[in-house]
Amino acid sequence: MEHTNKQSGPVVRPQVIATVRTMKAVVTLGNGGYDKLHYGDVPIPTLGPGEVLLQVLAAGVNNTEINTRLGWYSASVTTDTAGSATAQEATAENKADGGWNAATPFPLIQGTDCCGRVVAVASERDRHLIGARVLVRPCMRPDGFGSMTNIWMASDFDGAFAQFVKVPAGEVFVVRSDWSDAELGSMPCAYGTAENMLHRAGVREGEHVLITGASGGVGSAAVQLAKRRGARVTAIAGQSKMAQVSRIGADQVLERHDDLVACLGHESVDVVIDNVAGPAFGDLLKVLRRAGRYASSGAIGGPLVSLDMRPFYLKGLTLLGCTAWDEPVFANLIGYIERGELRPLVAKCFPLAQIVQAQQEFLEKSHVGKFVLIPPAPEA
Repeated sequence: MEHTNKQSGPVVRPQVIATVRTMKAVVTLGNGGYDKLHYGDVPIPTLGPGEVLLQVLAAGVNNTEINTRLGWYSASVTTDTAGSATAQEATAENKADGGWNAATPFPLIQGTDCCGRVVAVASERDRHLIGARVLVRPCMRPDGFGSMTNIWMASDFDGAFAQFVKVPAGEVFVVRSDWSDAELGSMPCAYGTAENMLHRAGVREGEHVLITGASGGVGSAAVQLAKRRGARVTAIAGQSKMAQVSRIGADQVLERHDDLVACLGHESVDVVIDNVAGPAFGDLLKVLRRAGRYASSGAIGGPLVSLDMRPFYLKGLTLLGCTAWDEPVFANLIGYIERGELRPLVAKCFPLAQIVQAQQEFLEKSHVGKFVLIPPAPEA
């Protein structure tokens, strides 16, 4: 079965894969600065049992690719992402605990987001997928959803910053939508992460949700997804981006340096969705109501925070770490896309070869939404 879209990239036929042995890719050579990103030719992946090969049509840019390259997940790093980038440009060293699951397996093709088209399969039972445009669920639970063990595409194995990528067949989701490849490629990591936090926190209609970093990929996704659930959303963003965040659905937008307690009041918020952390963490707990829920899957403002245990235990708060995605999350996201319940927010597209420029502009944090890399079309 062939799925086509007028905005989609060209389809690569299986016979082409049989004759072409190399592909263009960005290989991250180790922890360090932009000099660790090498664009060139590498072998096309060879399929193992149960895997499918995708032609990558679009791949979003995320904090996690930068953090993984920098080794930011290491306990030795105490600064925010921008500070870590500066430090690593000066002194690069591979970190044994720098990845999501201990050491990152360098050399590695990064790229956590993938909109692709299935061009080859290892098993006859997956042949119906040939030609389908799909999104890849980047957070995988190899021991099943009864276990919290998780592996991530582009952190634990090669990802989508390439012309082709191989993934388990069970992790590809056919999507029927008139969105462009770039729009679809902006969705998996940011929107899946945001949906997972809202799902874990049990956000319900009518609740007041506070979302930090609301102009970023995950934050802007969380604004849309919380509004889709019928929540009242207060968002936090930089002054230059407040109007744009309001336009995507936030009921109230605060400037990131505002005094949260003065603006919102003690015990005024049901749920906090926070990927910033840093110095403002304590005030986030102050504005939570009794039995409020705090969910996080990141700390771009700084990983070390000051926690006053008294608001935590006296108000019966629940703190939720949200890395492993629950089973309904990605299927929910595909449904929202196909029913037109979300708006893609693509800030800018870059050719794959311009990954350094894309990551440099990403770290300037002057955009709203997502940057997306577009690989070159494979030669026949």
